Parts: sequence; structure tokens; C-alpha cells
Amino acid sequence: MKDQRKTEIKVGITVIVSLIIFLWILGWAKNFSFTSNERTLEIEFNNAAGLEVGDYVTVNGVRKGNVQDIEIKANEVLVKAAISNEVNLRKDAKFYIAMVDLMGGKKIDIKPGVSQSPLDYNKIQQGSFNADIPAVMSLVGSMQDDLISTLKEVKVTLSSLNNYLTDKKLNENVKMSLANLNKLTQKLNLMIDENRSNINKLASNSVELTEDAKNFMKNNQDEISNSIKEASNVLSKTDSLMTKLNEFSNEVKDQQNNLGKIMYDKNLYTNLSQSIKQVDELTKLLLEQLKKEGLKVDAKIHLF
Repeated sequence: MKDQRKTEIKVGITVIVSLIIFLWILGWAKNFSFTSNERTLEIEFNNAAGLEVGDYVTVNGVRKGNVQDIEIKANEVLVKAAISNEVNLRKDAKFYIAMVDLMGGKKIDIKPGVSQSPLDYNKIQQGSFNADIPAVMSLVGSMQDDLISTLKEVKVTLSSLNNYLTDKKLNENVKMSLANLNKLTQKLNLMIDENRSNINKLASNSVELTEDAKNFMKNNQDEISNSIKEASNVLSKTDSLMTKLNEFSNEVKDQQNNLGKIMYDKNLYTNLSQSIKQVDELTKLLLEQLKKEGLKVDAKIHLF
């Protein structure tokens, strides 16, 4: 009886210890804790991207919490996460949904930030989703038709380009152009070699001419300056003369001087016209008398 009692006690102790070990392993795997050393953080994402309850929450890649709940709100997803109190998050902290491995596992990765103000855990934080391999594959799938169309166009372009490059006439023209360019280069090199001395002499003469011009300008600097000043004075006087001529012309046009009065006086013009007409008539009369009986003068003179 005593042996059976001992066996039952041993079995009970074994079950209790196994249960404690199981709960400890489960708590470690799921990040459960029987103490209150964690704070709840609410993060809003546009897309949960396969995130599940129990997934890791890491800070700069170090595991510091887990996802507790995921709630769908209209076009947003609200994620509640538990994070260790020892994590010091700042106001400018960033939250991302990232890929854990190539099998598609997800986690929330947090960049703690560098702001002087601490993070307000009572507010809902805004997170973003980093594109992973499934997202990229989905994007490629949505672009499948465009990619096929683009590849067809590239194929047509390459085919046309290949036909263009394999054209015999084009190849012959290209070869001929290269041969002509080679001949032209050879002739140019030969011409340079034959006229090297002349080119050197021309360069030397250019240097001497430049030096002579420089010396001439330096030696005659004062004379050149005086000539420029005299030319400036002449231009100034010419400008003054043109101004006076313009003023004289305006005075003539406005009849402000004798010449203007004579030129623009209508009565004077009429009188001159009549006088010329009378002189013309008198000349005709004198010529007629001279041709016939001579000049006759019939005048009455009263002296007193």
C-alpha cells in the first residue's frame, strides 16, 4: 500500500513538473508573461500583409514583444502589440511590417527614433508595409500583360535592327566610309608632316606679331589715349553740331527765322509768281517790237 502511494506521488510530481515545463516553453514560444512588464501599443497599417497574432515585434531587429490582436477597420488594419517596458520609444519612431524569412513569415519591426519627446502610447501609431517577395511577385503578376506587350515590341525592334545591320549594302557603305576616313586621315597626317616647318614658322610669326603689337600698344599708350580722347571730343562736337542743325531746321520749319519766313510765306510766293509772269509778258512784248519797227517808248514825264 505504501509503495502504491509513493508511485502515485511520483506520478503526480512528474505531471506537475511536466505541466510547468510545458507552460514555460509555451510562454517562451508565444511570448506569454505572467508579470506586467509589457505595454500595449496600437499601430494602424494599410495592409497587414499576412501578419498573424503571436508574430514577433522587434526593435532594430531585437525581439521585444509580440502581436496580440489584429482588427480590420474599414480600409485600415489596427494591430495591437505588446512591447517590453525596457524599450525606449521616441515620438518619431517608425513602424514597419517586414518579412522574417523566405517562407513568408511576418513581423513588426520598430525604429525607436531620436526625438527628445517620448512616444505617446495612448495614440494610434501609423505604420507602413515594406514590400517583400510575395508583394513583388504579385506586382509582377499584375504587370504580366504589359510585360508581354513590351517584350513583343522589343522583339520586333531587335528583329528590325538585325535586318538593318545585316544589310549588305549598308555594310559595304560603312566599310567604304571607314576606308575613306582612313585615307583622309593618312593624307592629313602627310600634309601636316610636309608643312610642319611652315606651321612652326606661322606659329612663330604669330607670336612675334602678337609681341610687336603688345609692344606698340605699350610704347604708344599715351598717344593712343590722346587719340581716343580727341576722337571723343570730335564726336561730342559733331553731336553738338547735329543738335544745332536740328534746332535750325526746326526754326526754319516753324518760321522762327528770316529763311523760314521767306520759304514758308505764301504771299511772297504769290508775288514772286506774278512778278515773274509780268516780266515774261514784258520780255515777249519787247521782242515783238524789236522784230518789227524797233523799240517804241511812249512816256510822259513830269518834272515839276
